Amino acid sequence: MENETVSKNFIEQIIEKDLEEGHCETVHTRFPPEPNGYLHIGHAKSILLNYGLAQKYGGLFNMRFDDTNPTKERAEFVESIKADIKWLGADWGDRLFFASDYFGQMYEAAVKLIKKGKAYVSDLSAEQIREYRGTLKEAGKDDPGRERNVEENLKLFEEMKEGKYRDGEKVLRAKIDMASPNMNMRDPVIYRVAHMTHHNTGGTWCIYPMYDFAHPIEDAIEGITHSICTLEFEDHRPLYDWVVRELAYEKPPKQIEFAKLYLTNVVTGKRYIKKLVEDGIVDGWDDPRLVSIAALRRRGFTPESIKMFVDLCGISKSNSSVDYAMLEYCIREDLKLKRARVMAVLDPVKVIIDNYPEDKTEYFEVANNMENEALKTRQVPFTRELYIDREDFMEEPPKKYFRMFPGNEVRLMHAYFVKCESYTKDENGRVVEIHCTYDPASKGGNSPDGRKVKGTIHWVSAKYAKKATVRLYENIVDENLGVYNEDGSLNLNPNSLVTLDHCYVEPSLEKAAAYDSFQFVRQGYFCVDAKDSTSEAMVFNRIVSLKSSYKLPSVQ
Repeated sequence: MENETVSKNFIEQIIEKDLEEGHCETVHTRFPPEPNGYLHIGHAKSILLNYGLAQKYGGLFNMRFDDTNPTKERAEFVESIKADIKWLGADWGDRLFFASDYFGQMYEAAVKLIKKGKAYVSDLSAEQIREYRGTLKEAGKDDPGRERNVEENLKLFEEMKEGKYRDGEKVLRAKIDMASPNMNMRDPVIYRVAHMTHHNTGGTWCIYPMYDFAHPIEDAIEGITHSICTLEFEDHRPLYDWVVRELAYEKPPKQIEFAKLYLTNVVTGKRYIKKLVEDGIVDGWDDPRLVSIAALRRRGFTPESIKMFVDLCGISKSNSSVDYAMLEYCIREDLKLKRARVMAVLDPVKVIIDNYPEDKTEYFEVANNMENEALKTRQVPFTRELYIDREDFMEEPPKKYFRMFPGNEVRLMHAYFVKCESYTKDENGRVVEIHCTYDPASKGGNSPDGRKVKGTIHWVSAKYAKKATVRLYENIVDENLGVYNEDGSLNLNPNSLVTLDHCYVEPSLEKAAAYDSFQFVRQGYFCVDAKDSTSEAMVFNRIVSLKSSYKLPSVQ
């Protein structure tokens, strides 16, 4: 029992104590994204944490959109977020909510604070409010509107609601403490005027609540017991508690903060991604060079690999960065026993087996995955003319080069021994054909006389192979120079995408559908692109290369 307790993270310990002491009967969590962009890998940690806790303790999980800021929110983002969360496996059932559904209750909550003398209308501009707030070393100054009476504040707030004031002309502030050492408690703005159409409520409202005011109200209305958020909200917790206390909710939610998930050498900031999209540097929020959840899905990552990654990162109160290589490790671990290992030639050069019959086709039965018999076998066609990768042939090889070169014998994977006899070049000196002879007795890749060959190379039949485009991805920022330049701009990697247009893959991939993934032997793991691939023109994204120098920390 002691060992079990030690293995629990600090949030689980808090929840179990609350259950034991009767502070809550049913654990109720939520994931509350603002629909102003696509979710990224950091959000996956919060999604899986909140959903996982509800599952572990037999509780409830709410999917709620914190859509209180119509200036940046769009229906497109709502739909993308729902798709991402479903893909990750978090099932909210019929518990889908929008903060905007509570605008009426939030307005009444603000009126309640005004009547209690805990909120007032301010005429100060945003810049003046910042000036009056003071500094970390100096207390703030009282807003001239702070001593307005209740009746005047109610009248002005009603007029704000009726649209009588321009954007920024008036705001509603909580009346707390302008001398508080916590800047968030120095009479924060809780409502502002914004004459904008909202994606959910249309033009019903022209005043909108601020996040720090709206969020605790949403949690309280929905009966959330544990409002789990990231560490930057720790300084906002006193305001969260103030709101639920002043509004006298019978069962106030408890805010708990945990450390964000930071990945090295990636771009997660919505402002930067938005600029990359608008400048045409990437082809959308789901470009596979990004780490939005949609981008990872399009690239070929699996929900299981992301869950493994989040589990390895753990839950803590201390911010830290995680090497992107750990995420790559997780997808390799997840796919290695699940996916077929097929042959694909990315930089083709033709091989002609001169002593093989021109009109003959034979088929080799090949295991889809030598480590997983459940994946069964497939038939691979073999013909006189093949394609191999250009790097598997050299005219004048260095020592310890065991692949194809004049006079050398190699094994064609699953097929025969072949010996390079000659080659031809085009007018530019580029090798265009390699001529070989094969040993019919070596069928299956083994010679009956026991002779050994040191090189084994993959191939595809020139007659039956399917042409494809292959995209090789690297980090969109230069790993060696860091994410940002001195001026704050992104330090873009010019080689983040390499497109190979003349690749050939086994015919077994002809019916591969969007998101299907495979291991291309000796190349890496690849996925059918969900946006651009068609049955007539297949496009494969490289998920990850086969090898990495990354090793799990010994503490894991």
